Amino acid sequence: MKLVTFLHNGSEAVGALTADERGILPLPFADMTALIEAGAEALHTALTNARAEDAVPAENAVLCAPIPRPRQDVICLGINYKAHAEEAERYSAESFTKERPIPIYFSKRVTEAVAPGGFIESHPGLVERLDYEAELAVIIGKTARNVSAADAADYIFGYTVLNDVSARVLQTAHKQWYFGKSLDGFTPMGPCITTADEIAFPPVLGISARVNGELRQDSTTDLLITGIADIIAELSSGMTLLPGTIIATGTPSGVGMGFDPPRFLHPGDVVECAIEGIGTLRNTVR
Repeated sequence: MKLVTFLHNGSEAVGALTADERGILPLPFADMTALIEAGAEALHTALTNARAEDAVPAENAVLCAPIPRPRQDVICLGINYKAHAEEAERYSAESFTKERPIPIYFSKRVTEAVAPGGFIESHPGLVERLDYEAELAVIIGKTARNVSAADAADYIFGYTVLNDVSARVLQTAHKQWYFGKSLDGFTPMGPCITTADEIAFPPVLGISARVNGELRQDSTTDLLITGIADIIAELSSGMTLLPGTIIATGTPSGVGMGFDPPRFLHPGDVVECAIEGIGTLRNTVR
């Protein structure tokens, strides 16, 4: 199923999209994190008790990011597609060369995730070389500690689309990526969470990004250097992953810095990040 956070009559709520995606069935949870923490049985009961006549027409609702205010930083994978690794190294060998074949993890501060249809902030005077990165984000469904790669799929609640917006000058100047990835308005997410039962594991999904209608990124999620099972196993070997934890798995080639000359974002540009089976996340730079 596809789950959303939405605004209707001035109130924020969570719900499930109807089969034709024209309606939203409200669900009795305080927010998406509470829904995830409640577990599969509680979700099943809520869906069983939901009445079709209570569905909110999608046209009368405004979508929010599925998890608008994550309770922890988003965990991100850097340089996790081979072709992106090559384009990043061409852009700045000093900043992006991987010396060892191990995952690069970093975190992304999110005060409030940007909604589908919302704005990517350009931060004039602070940000130069604003860039986009379409990514498959994994949502953890239950507390994960010392999880084996073989069992990792059992800990996934679902998947969403995340645009890891990046300020390349800040990112490379600081020799680490936290500040250049974490400015307000730098984490568009959505349009929904597709639950894990809808997608075969490991996911083999088309992933793309368009800028003003022009196809820039075009790949598949099975080309990850470090796969999702290994990511969960490694991270959970030393830290507890709580329900609702978001892991952004990396971006394929075709980001703005990968072009010669680079093609960065400017106010008014429209960025569309899409993943098969989840949907399209559309945002405008301002």
